[in-house]
Amino acid sequence: MLHSIETRSLSKSFGPVTAVDDISFTVNAGEIFGFLGPNGAGKSTTMMILTTLLKPTSGQALVSGFDVLTQAKKVRQNIGYVQQESTVDEYLTGRENLLLQARLNHIPKNQINKRIDDILELIELSDKQNDPVVTYSGGMRKRLDIAGGLLHYPKVLFLDEPTVGLDIQTRRKIWEYIKKIHTEFEMTIFLTTHYMEEADQLCDRIGIIDHGKIQVIDSPQNMKNSMGNEIITLVTQDVLSHDSFLSELEKIETINKINKDNDKLVLFASKGTEVIPKIFQISSRLGIKINSISLTTPTLDDVFISYTGHEIRSDDSGFDRKREHAKMKRLRA
Repeated sequence: MLHSIETRSLSKSFGPVTAVDDISFTVNAGEIFGFLGPNGAGKSTTMMILTTLLKPTSGQALVSGFDVLTQAKKVRQNIGYVQQESTVDEYLTGRENLLLQARLNHIPKNQINKRIDDILELIELSDKQNDPVVTYSGGMRKRLDIAGGLLHYPKVLFLDEPTVGLDIQTRRKIWEYIKKIHTEFEMTIFLTTHYMEEADQLCDRIGIIDHGKIQVIDSPQNMKNSMGNEIITLVTQDVLSHDSFLSELEKIETINKINKDNDKLVLFASKGTEVIPKIFQISSRLGIKINSISLTTPTLDDVFISYTGHEIRSDDSGFDRKREHAKMKRLRA
């Protein structure tokens, strides 16, 4: 199988902070691949290395078969990159922004207008192309950002947190455009996100990354299936002190895994309706009171907790995202 992206023991450190920690993975040609993780997990740093904006501390990365260190120009010729922060000039019109991008990407003059027309139609901005971008909504600006990354028909499109800061309705609309672009151009798309639903809806495969390390890579459905068919969540009085209760639960064959999450237990099990009566039998025998119990099917949130031991966090990296980006710029070499 052809790989559009391949990394081998890739690492990146900023002084004492290791942002990317010895990761190896491949992205197949033509798939939508996502890095799922919280802010500060190493997602954007990895993307900046793959797009030649940062040099790795160690390891190797290939994009479209070209080495990001020794063949950076070739890499850039084969990729599109849409940053998390909007890069469009709000005092230019939508079309003027794309004309600027076309010239920066050295698109032949006789092809520029046709490409812009086609892409504006694809992202449904033809009727707004002559309006200043300052009048655009957040979703329209993001669509224009993505259009700029498509003009030179890249083999690989990188999208860094493509819907961050957008409301859920606009976010879902952007997902539709990403799927549309993927079908239209038959290109590989690599995106980063901390939204569970976004990863679930868009990606063929997902890599869960936390504290710079990849925890698991698989399709969203396979990840959820691996948890067992159902999730049983229960809260008891002083659950963490009841070692005998946990030991008895672990003996139930259809329970695949048990996680402690603060004051509750999360059980990954098959045949959940049969497991629940057994839980009550054990608790009754041991004199343990169950305050609440629920049965649900697995979600990516459950998968993330299973592999990392915690819920996805907004940012516990020790410094905020703007300072992280500023530091990256200072240390870029």
